Amino acid sequence: MTREEACALLDGPREVAVAKILELAHKAEQWDRQSAPDADPLQPSATIASFQKPAAPRRRRKPGRKAGHHGACRPVPQTIDAQVEHRLETCPDCGHPVGPAVRSHTRLIEDLEPGTVKTHAHTVHGHWCGHCRKIVTPTVTAALPRATLGLNLVIYSAWLHYRLGISVGNLVTILQQLFGLRVSAGGLTQSWIRLGETLAPYGVQLEQAIRQAGVLHADETGWRVNGTTHWLWAFCTEDLAYFRIERRRNAAVVLAVLGEIFDGLLVCDFYAAYNAVETWAKQRCLFHLFAELRRVDQRNTSIPWRDTRRRIQRLFQDAIRLKLRRPELEPHVYQRRKRRLHQRLDELIATSFQDKDAMRLVKRLGNFRGELLTFLDHQDLPPTNNRGEQEMRTPVLTRKVCQQNRSEAGAETHALLLSLFRTGELQGHEPLAFVRRLTEAAIAGKPLELVRPAPAAQAA
Repeated sequence: MTREEACALLDGPREVAVAKILELAHKAEQWDRQSAPDADPLQPSATIASFQKPAAPRRRRKPGRKAGHHGACRPVPQTIDAQVEHRLETCPDCGHPVGPAVRSHTRLIEDLEPGTVKTHAHTVHGHWCGHCRKIVTPTVTAALPRATLGLNLVIYSAWLHYRLGISVGNLVTILQQLFGLRVSAGGLTQSWIRLGETLAPYGVQLEQAIRQAGVLHADETGWRVNGTTHWLWAFCTEDLAYFRIERRRNAAVVLAVLGEIFDGLLVCDFYAAYNAVETWAKQRCLFHLFAELRRVDQRNTSIPWRDTRRRIQRLFQDAIRLKLRRPELEPHVYQRRKRRLHQRLDELIATSFQDKDAMRLVKRLGNFRGELLTFLDHQDLPPTNNRGEQEMRTPVLTRKVCQQNRSEAGAETHALLLSLFRTGELQGHEPLAFVRRLTEAAIAGKPLELVRPAPAAQAA
């Protein structure tokens, strides 16, 4: 529409102008929807504007337990710290005096009380050793060397920050409001760095244990160190979690952690950096493959692509269903069906396609042919890298509420303490007590041996 046509429209009847404006607005809305960029299935939800997200689907059933289910309540505490009696002398309704109690009941109430900071004066006596010909003193394990903040405070605040993702500024406020302790943000971070230096031997133990793992899950995500892009790498098993923050996101990091030969099963995504390591076996995450299929569906609706996509999805869905039915199938039946799936994969790779997306995806399948159906050979191995991705949840939440790290020393401390807290949880320990025992042993000069999982990669 030109300017002259618009002016003529405004000079004409009012209803005609209103109808034309509504028609143009409807066309503009349709154009905005068609020209909007396609959603990426792998794009994090936090990077999408709230007004661009679709409405949540309605719940199919009412929340809560089914009718007739037994009720649930908190377990009864094992110990009672205080007994409180509640009696009346007058009626709360009319004010008339009341007689002695005729019945009673007991309520158990668990509550928090504001904490207090306790200062302990440690007098360290020196003794003359005639054998060593010097004065010797006992080791104080209640705090780090030459530190005035106790281990409980340092470890508790480190757990809140590195494991739960509470920002340093909020930690300063929490310590002041709940415990009456005044400490600066710089004082906390410096205490954490010194704690990391004390626990450094355990980082070496974790790295060595990861290299000896039977089944290892690996993943990586973006990180910032003093405003510069870095990468947080996670290597985890059922018993161990090892995190590492590096400036690079390439094969050099994988080689530095695992070495050139890893005598175990590595579960990862399709990132090429993991190809540099020779492993006993690899399992690629099929979720990333399914997400890639959905992403191509948004821009390619051709018939050749849909046929290829259907073949790829059916192949791997059949493989997942076969894995789920393994306990109920005879071994020879399971092996026969597994061989048939491998034949279907080979036939798919050998087929020539005209569609470019189909050619690209099938080429990827050919490059990772031996690493797609590995989960069929192992009893408890899933077809996805869910464990590795789940280990990234807490660091991603921390990334949202703080500036990650401001120095390389802070990044090393973050990775080490996160590894130790998470390892304690995976091994069934209380994480704060677990790290405290490790710290006391390191201060005493006798580091403990971390529990390492038994290799189980070659167990079918």
